[in-house]
Amino acid sequence: MFASPLKPIRIFVLTLAVLLAGAQAVYGERPFQEETPTGAMEVEAVLLPRINAPYFTGEIPFEQTAIAWFGRLSPDQNFTDIRVGYNATQLYVYLAIFDRHLWYDENPRRAALTQWDAVTLLLDTATTKTRPTRTAWRFVAQLYGEPSPARRAVWRGSAAGWKAVTVPFQAHPGWRGNALNNNEDTDRGWAMGFTIPFSSLGLTAAPSRGTTWRMAVIVHDRDTRQGPPFADQTWPPAALADNPATWGFLRFGLPTYTVRATPRGSVSIRRPTQNHPSVPDADVGGASANQCPGDEHFIWNEWANRNYGRSGDFNIQNQSDVADWPCFARYYITFPLDAIPPGKVIVSATLTLYQFGNAGGPGEARPSWIQVLTTRGDWQEDTITWNNAPLAYENIGGSWVDPIRDWPGWPGIPRTWDVSYAVAEAYARGQPLRLVLYEADSAYHSGKYFVSSDTGDWNTAGRPRLDVVWGNPTP
Repeated sequence: MFASPLKPIRIFVLTLAVLLAGAQAVYGERPFQEETPTGAMEVEAVLLPRINAPYFTGEIPFEQTAIAWFGRLSPDQNFTDIRVGYNATQLYVYLAIFDRHLWYDENPRRAALTQWDAVTLLLDTATTKTRPTRTAWRFVAQLYGEPSPARRAVWRGSAAGWKAVTVPFQAHPGWRGNALNNNEDTDRGWAMGFTIPFSSLGLTAAPSRGTTWRMAVIVHDRDTRQGPPFADQTWPPAALADNPATWGFLRFGLPTYTVRATPRGSVSIRRPTQNHPSVPDADVGGASANQCPGDEHFIWNEWANRNYGRSGDFNIQNQSDVADWPCFARYYITFPLDAIPPGKVIVSATLTLYQFGNAGGPGEARPSWIQVLTTRGDWQEDTITWNNAPLAYENIGGSWVDPIRDWPGWPGIPRTWDVSYAVAEAYARGQPLRLVLYEADSAYHSGKYFVSSDTGDWNTAGRPRLDVVWGNPTP
C-alpha cells in the first residue's frame, strides 16, 4: 500500500541565433549563439543538452514546465524526469525519481547528505568556466518525509573550490511506496522540488529571456541502511560536479522562429505504406494498458527494456504521482528531409498526429500540454527501448491535446505542433528531423493515444505527417 501521497509542488509567483540564409531562430529579442567551453576538460558544447525554461507570470503550472530526463531503470538503478520553469522572482526545478528502495539519514550531516537518496542541483550563471567560481552554485537536498532544513545545504564556488554558504531556498520532498528506510516491500519512487529565489544567487531580477546558464543534476542512491551507495546518475550523462564545462545548458525562455522569405514550395512527408522503412517511429515505456502498472518483477526488470517499434498506435503520458511511472510513455519519430531542395529557407513546418483515444473514463481525462523536443542521437525502430532511447537535445514548445469526447471516426482527430525551429536546425545541419514527444502532466488519466507510422494501409491518412514550406534565401 502506498503510504504517502505525492502531489505536484506548487508555488505562487509574480507576475539558434542560427542564421539560415534569411531565417533566424531567436529567444525573445536575443539571438542564440553556441557556447564553447575552454580548458583541459573541454566538451563540444553543441553536443550538450539544453533545457529551455518557460516563463510564467502567475502560478507556475506544473504541467507546462519544461520536461527532460536521464538515467537507466533497473532494480539497482534509478531513472529521473526533470521539470523546469521560472517567473519574475524564482527558478523552479522538480525531479521525479523512479527508485525501488528509499533511504534517508536519520542523523543527517552536511558532509554526508549525498551518501543517501538525495539530489544535487548545479548551476553556473557563466557558461565557459572549467572549475567552480563565484558564479557557480551547488544545492543538495536529501529525501525525507517532509521539508527538512537539516537535510538541505548549499555551496558556492570559490578560488579554493566549493565553499559552504547560507542562502534562502526551498527543497520540498515527496515519496510513494511502502515505507521509508524499510526494504520489506518495494517502493515506487520519490521527488524533490527546488525553489530558488534569484536574489539568493545575487541577482536583482530574473534573467532576461535568452540568457544561458550552465546546469547539471546528480541523483544519489542508497538502498540499504549499511550501504554503500550506488553509482550516481547525472544529467548530462558525463557531467562532473567540479567542471561546469561538462554541464548542460539552462536557457531562459522558449525558442521562437522567424523568417524572411516568400514561400516557393512545400512537401508533405509520411510513411507511404505499412512496411516501408521511411519515417520510423516508436513508443517507449507504458505503451499500452497492458504495461500499466504491471507486477513488481515486470516493472523493475522488463518494463524499461521492451520494444514497441512495430505497434500501430502509441501512447504519450506522464503525471505528478511518481507511483504510476509504469504508465509513463514517450514517443520518438524521425522524418527524412532530403525531399527539400538544397539551398532553401524553411518558412514553416508542422507535425500532425492523429488522436483516436485517451486514458480514463468519461469525464476523467483532462487536456494535456504535450511537448515536442529534438534529439541528436539516432535509434532503430526494432530495438529502441525506454533505457536505450537517446536523451532529448532540447525542448522547443508544445500543444494542448484535449480528450476525445465525440469520436469522429478514422483517421482520428488531427493534432498539430509547430516544429519550424527544429526543421530549420536539422535542415541546416544536413540531418533528418529527430523528434521526441512527452509531457510534464499532473493529472491522472493523462494518456493520449495516437496512430503510428506502422498502422495498416487502410489508415494511411492517419499516419504521422510533416508539412514543410520553404522559400529562397534573401540576398
